[in-house]
Amino acid sequence: MTQYPIYLDYNATTPCDPLVIEAMLPYFGVHFGNAASKTHAYGWLAEEAVEIAREQVAHLIHASPNEIIFTSGATESINLAIRGIIEPFNGGETHIITYSTEHKAVLDVCTYLQTKGTKVTYLPVQVDGLPDIQRLKDAITPHTKLIAMMYANNETGVIMPVKAVAAIAHQHRIPFFCDATQAVGKIMVDVNTDGIDLLCFSAHKMYGPKGCGVLYMKKKTPKINLMPLFYGGGHERTLRSGTLNIPGIVGIGKASDICATNMFSDAARLHILRNKLVEALVDGTTILLNADLAHMLPHVANISFLHPEGFDLIKKLSKSIALSSGSACTSATIEPSHVLTAMGLSEQHAAKAIRFSLGRFTTETEIDQTIGFIQSAVASL
Repeated sequence: MTQYPIYLDYNATTPCDPLVIEAMLPYFGVHFGNAASKTHAYGWLAEEAVEIAREQVAHLIHASPNEIIFTSGATESINLAIRGIIEPFNGGETHIITYSTEHKAVLDVCTYLQTKGTKVTYLPVQVDGLPDIQRLKDAITPHTKLIAMMYANNETGVIMPVKAVAAIAHQHRIPFFCDATQAVGKIMVDVNTDGIDLLCFSAHKMYGPKGCGVLYMKKKTPKINLMPLFYGGGHERTLRSGTLNIPGIVGIGKASDICATNMFSDAARLHILRNKLVEALVDGTTILLNADLAHMLPHVANISFLHPEGFDLIKKLSKSIALSSGSACTSATIEPSHVLTAMGLSEQHAAKAIRFSLGRFTTETEIDQTIGFIQSAVASL
């Protein structure tokens, strides 16, 4: 039986998988110990649960368990990675290269560092949302300390050329940081094959709980040294002090385990459903797809409805379908998407965009109903 509104905003957050909830529940009550308590069984059980989760997360992204740092989410991991690399230079000449289509969590950290003297180059993207590799090469200076590029865009679903950018970074011995929040658990992410030095993601984007995330930090040469954001207790190898969120960590471990098993079958099914949605709605004149399907995540479609307004459409459909106009972190604003305008879309075109993001619990019946609801709403408006 379909539950209304039909949820098609999986890029904003995902429901916890029932198996994840089942795995977490004992750690709220029976196994409530602190992993830092080394003198009794309650602490030992908690510590064991953390290390099992560390192995599960590492397996999903093809890392080693000792390269996994648990945080409160991707935003904290982004701050730890970018500020952790730049701030030890203590006001010396530092330069970051990133892209104008990055998530606000990355862009806002870079803006903050600019107030401290760091120079930041915000590279544009092409009309398909992909970067111009030559522009990246030309932007590198002797003071470039970090290159930051997301794995897949949260608004358009465009998958970036991570390997190519990582290779350029390494040719110049520059660390490469990748926000992979929308990619991990949805498509194959291999930190070794991809050449990633630092990577982050959140549990709640992959059917785990909110309030838990990961920073992967490569241990092999060239060695990455980060400055902690805060101090006290020396948890997570001194990089993330604070009592560990055991239920959340168990949750992200279990979510990673499920994704490792089901990721490819989920992606294949959602690819078919997403394409069905696009083929039924996009007409090439007044309803336009804002990226190339060949370079997109299998479950995402960003579509501009030139008539009626995208926001009016979302409002009319709010009781039938849960949709968004872009990133959940900026959806409260009325500004056109910075991602779409960076791709060269006019502000008017960008303001009329709707993001459809499908997920593990999306059914074909829901997609069929969504198509009907939208076609009816477009006609009535």
